[in-house]
This record gives sequence, C-alpha cells and structure tokens, in this order.
Amino acid sequence: MPQMPKVELHLHLDCSLSYQAVSRLVPSISRREFDAEFIAPPQCTSLADFLTRAPRGFQLMQSEDALRLVTEDLLEQLSQDGVIYAEIRFAPLLHTAAGLTPEAVVAAVDRATEQCIEATGIEARLILCTLRHFNQAQSLLTAQLVERFKGSRVVALDIAGDESGFSIDAHIPAFRYALDHGLGRTAHAGEARGAGSVWETLRAFAPSRIGHGVRSIEDASLVEHLRRERIHLEVCPSSNVQTRTFLTYGAHPVDRLLRAGVSLGINTDARTIANVTLEQEYDRLRQHFGWGAEELLACNREALRAAFLDEPLRARLLAQLTAI
Repeated sequence: MPQMPKVELHLHLDCSLSYQAVSRLVPSISRREFDAEFIAPPQCTSLADFLTRAPRGFQLMQSEDALRLVTEDLLEQLSQDGVIYAEIRFAPLLHTAAGLTPEAVVAAVDRATEQCIEATGIEARLILCTLRHFNQAQSLLTAQLVERFKGSRVVALDIAGDESGFSIDAHIPAFRYALDHGLGRTAHAGEARGAGSVWETLRAFAPSRIGHGVRSIEDASLVEHLRRERIHLEVCPSSNVQTRTFLTYGAHPVDRLLRAGVSLGINTDARTIANVTLEQEYDRLRQHFGWGAEELLACNREALRAAFLDEPLRARLLAQLTAI
C-alpha cells in the first residue's frame, strides 16, 4: 500500500541529520556515538534540555559543501517518508563560525534545495529563523535576509529557541520589518510557556502561523480566536512529549484542538533529535486517538492552505493530496 502524501511545515534542518550524513562529515563517528549525541531521550527535562542536542548538528554545517550535503540528506529522508511539500527552517547566523557570510549560507541552502526539487520532484521552501537569544541587530538581519532572497526558495521568517528563557522584545523590529515588506511570518510559541505566550506572539508579530502553539488549549478564548482567524498551528506531538510539554502522548491536545476546529498540521519538528518520521507520527495518532485517513487528510489540506507558496502550486499539490 503506497504511503499517504504528506505536507510538513515545521522542520528544522540542523536537527534532522541522518547517521549517513553525519558519518560522511565525521567518518570516525560510530552509530552508538551518533545516538548518544544527536538523538534526545524519549523524555527530556525541558525544552532547554531538548535543545542541547541542536548544536551538534549546526556545528557540522559550517561550509557550503556541508550545507549542501545536509540539505540533500533531508530531502532524501522526505522522499522516503512520502512528503510532497516541505518547508525547512534554519538560522543562517548559526552557520558562520568558519567564515561564511549569512548571505552565503542562505545561498548555499537555497541552491541545494533547488537542485533537490529538480532531482526528487518534492516541492520545498525555506524559512529563516531568528533565535530567542539573538539581539535586535541579529534578528533584524535575519528578516532582511528573507527580503533579500525574495523570489528564491526562501519564503518566511520564524523565531525559535528557548521560549521560556528569553522575551520577545528584541525581535519586534524584525517582525515589523517582515510585516512592512509583506514577508511570510511564523513564530514558535505556546510550547515551553502557556497560552499567554501565544497571545503575546500574535499581538507583537502578527504571524499567520504558530510553531507548536499547543498550550493554547489552556485558554478557551484563545482556541476560539485561532479557529475564527484561521491561525494555523504547526503541531509536533512527539517532540512535545520529549520536551515534557505533555507527559504522555495520550495527554497531548492535538485531537481536542482538531475537534475544536483549529487549523493545524502534523510535523516532526526535528527528525533526528525527536527520532521520528512523519509516517511514525501518523501511526501514533492512529494508535492514541483513532485517527484515520479523514483526519490526516484534513490536517494536510490545512497545512497546504497555510503554506507559504503561490496559488498554482498550491492547487497542484492539493490535487496530489486528494488523488488517493
């Protein structure tokens, strides 16, 4: 039986390196070392603990060749997972330690993505991340890179990182710049902090999507606002259990949010750190909530509706989704 066609909007490039890719960059690494250093345990102590695995990936991605290799590797993973459209995010400023400029970093990933689209037939776009611990200048530079690469595969700005450890204040100018220049905007919120974080992010950044956003379930008025305004949640259930946002998969509110009419899609977040594929994520939703083709197709349709892409491509991909 062929895999269901899938859409994935919340996927971190530097947190999704396969063992095959890492062993090409570090030939001496064993599988045991890879598992210990790159994959988080089934349950971390917190989001901050989960994020301690991220540097192991981006530290290897400091040359154009390494960026190309990791991008090709991820697109191959997506192909094997039945993904027909993906939005891949990364923070360009994390890849400048060996002398690459932020522009060169984005150009390298964009070029590799373009080549992979031609080679695999998967459609993909890129989201540039600022990080919670970045200062105002770094954040604004990231937004300016999105504008500079308009017309390429780069389509939006995001903010990621330790939500509970840093405020949003330094990043308001970056998102104001993105709004003023008509750039796509998504933002991590409602994961390590509660519904107030989502309200704050919606008011300050005016994003069309929220990365995670699952603790919106704590505020009925927020759930209704998300439903009414069709703010899309990029939900990553397994990742949320790993970060102890929810203690068990069965306690995750993804099913309640779906039944409440909130627009949402299903994502892996970090394929390596979370040690999950999208097909495995779908299996867990089937097992824990009794989801079937109807619910999964509805989520994929909503993800496609919320995707940062042009209407002709959206229509073509929708036809692929519904041709099952």
